[in-house]
Amino acid sequence: MFKKLLGIAPNQTEDGAFSPSRLSLKLATSAKTNYDGGVYQNPYTGGKARVLVVLTEERNMMMANGKKFSTGNHPVEMALPMLHLINAGFELDLVTPTGAPAIIEQWAMPNNDKSVAKLFAKYDDALAKPNSLIDFANNLLIDNSPYVGVFIPGGHGAMLGLPSDPNLGKILRWAQKKNIHIITLCHGPGTLMSAKIDNEFIFNGYEIALFPDAVDKQTPMIGYLPGQMPFELGEKLQELGMHIINKKADDTCHIDRNLITGASPYASNKLGRLAAETLLKVVN
Repeated sequence: MFKKLLGIAPNQTEDGAFSPSRLSLKLATSAKTNYDGGVYQNPYTGGKARVLVVLTEERNMMMANGKKFSTGNHPVEMALPMLHLINAGFELDLVTPTGAPAIIEQWAMPNNDKSVAKLFAKYDDALAKPNSLIDFANNLLIDNSPYVGVFIPGGHGAMLGLPSDPNLGKILRWAQKKNIHIITLCHGPGTLMSAKIDNEFIFNGYEIALFPDAVDKQTPMIGYLPGQMPFELGEKLQELGMHIINKKADDTCHIDRNLITGASPYASNKLGRLAAETLLKVVN
């Protein structure tokens, strides 16, 4: 009762999970984004270059205390990079592991942002009926591929299934071999773990921006998470040889070879522009 009065009690959902508290929503979400409009002086006009957008189809994360966190793909982390890539001239193809509908963190939706609303309306059918990682991995890993990028947004949902998905791992290893750019942010870099085979990890030694473990540890205090994380993502990635360059959940973005990463939702616009400009150098 005391937590409810303070606004720090997580909100229970219809399926028994928990979404963030009133206070944490005020602190961590906004009705509008900082999307800069996505104007590019020399966009790609060839009509062939594509970006694969990998989305989670899972909603609930089991926390260390047994409570479930209602998550999915973070709408801002997903939408702003997509808007930049589209405005830069790239075609996007959406996939989930099995082709099940993509799950969106609706509680994080910037409801007064017209650009984001327009994007979700445009991709409504694709989100409901995406293609599958299975089909892509089995049929589209070809030499003359039109794909110049793989984009994986964050949201804690990116940590559900995708870090151990063998088809995603196969796609990432293929992208690495072809020097195709991989773009991800916040908790999204956790999906890179799928590329590990036995003791070989293709991203060993890479520098990344990542949502800090220290911040995840603090968020249960204000009811953003209903409990502590099931594991520390940054610690696992460091054990695999990755180097985290940021300590704050800010707009830090970083490029290391073909890997482009951002630290948090606040990096979404900056990451989108960085990714679009980087891919334009490849195709123009």
